[in-house]
Amino acid sequence: MASGKRIRTAAAAGTAAALVLAGCASGSGADDSESPDGLTPVKLQLQWFSQAQFAGYYAALDQGYFEDEGLDVEIVEGGADIVPQDVLASGDVDYAISWVPKVLGSIEQGANITNVAQIFERSATLQVAMADSGIDGPEDLAGKKVGSWGYGNEWELFAGLQNAGVEPGDIELIQQAFDMNGFLSGDIDAAQAMTYNEYAQVLETVNPETGELYQPEDLTVIDWNEEGSAMLQDAIWADAARLAEDTEYQNTTTAFIKAAIKGWIYAKDNPEEAATIVTDSGSTLGQSHQLWMTNETNKLIFPSTNGVGIIDEADWKQTVDIAMGTNNETGTTILTTEPPETAYTNEYVEKALAELEEEGVDTKGADYEPIEVTLAEGGN
Repeated sequence: MASGKRIRTAAAAGTAAALVLAGCASGSGADDSESPDGLTPVKLQLQWFSQAQFAGYYAALDQGYFEDEGLDVEIVEGGADIVPQDVLASGDVDYAISWVPKVLGSIEQGANITNVAQIFERSATLQVAMADSGIDGPEDLAGKKVGSWGYGNEWELFAGLQNAGVEPGDIELIQQAFDMNGFLSGDIDAAQAMTYNEYAQVLETVNPETGELYQPEDLTVIDWNEEGSAMLQDAIWADAARLAEDTEYQNTTTAFIKAAIKGWIYAKDNPEEAATIVTDSGSTLGQSHQLWMTNETNKLIFPSTNGVGIIDEADWKQTVDIAMGTNNETGTTILTTEPPETAYTNEYVEKALAELEEEGVDTKGADYEPIEVTLAEGGN
């Protein structure tokens, strides 16, 4: 079980909240001074609220992995009105978690930041439909009410439609809330969902026709990994200018990645404990939902082809190609030009992996097997 000793909640500016290692200094992201206990203060901006999508970072904090690397880490929650890459680019935090396509657009607009570790190797985005809907693939979305959150979450959908010969105007695009209510009420035929969150929300809901929870066989899913339009998602982003000029920040980056990877390995090996750590951090999600999310997130990372965090050139190219060659409903693309060479680097993650392997840590998890998770109504 989680010790709960290393994590406490604290209010932060605006709508964000922070989870702070006891004794953490309160300097800005650009503050390189040491905390009273000699550790280097580090702020990490999450993409969303506290949940097991970020279990590895919370586990690294709870288990003392950051402290072992000389870091005093503060985890700052995200929210609907927080753009992690903008918070990083403004110098308010040291690192941020965000999807690659979203950040590529920000880089083209001038954000000088770098992907230093691609934590999620696989995409978690689905379109979910009822089994009797006649929707089995993207070609079947023509003429249907298709949900999308927008805000940069829609590009895999539009790339999948494009690959299937379906024009944006061939679907009725529905602005979907960040839940599955529109789908469950019948207002959306195929809803956007993450494997670790919204898909589970459906499976936590009672099917009025059976009086029991919905089952996977009641649904069909379009998996963009299988359709060839998957894009890279959660990555660790760093300040490119500081990487170029600041030796201490370079060393901190390697140390941060190393500890974060250890946290994800802990979540892989101890999913129940990792889920509890996230719950103890202040997450409001139910425990069965939290465990489901931990398990599904682990599947996005393990087994790792080249070691957790390595940015695969082919996957990066596919993401960039989609970003440059896919139009959304407004006819625009994410990118108009190739991203700069500073958009990603494997330099620091390779150093972190080398240190972990010297310590006998399995950084690939080739034998990883997910656990079976039983969801309860409402995710409780």
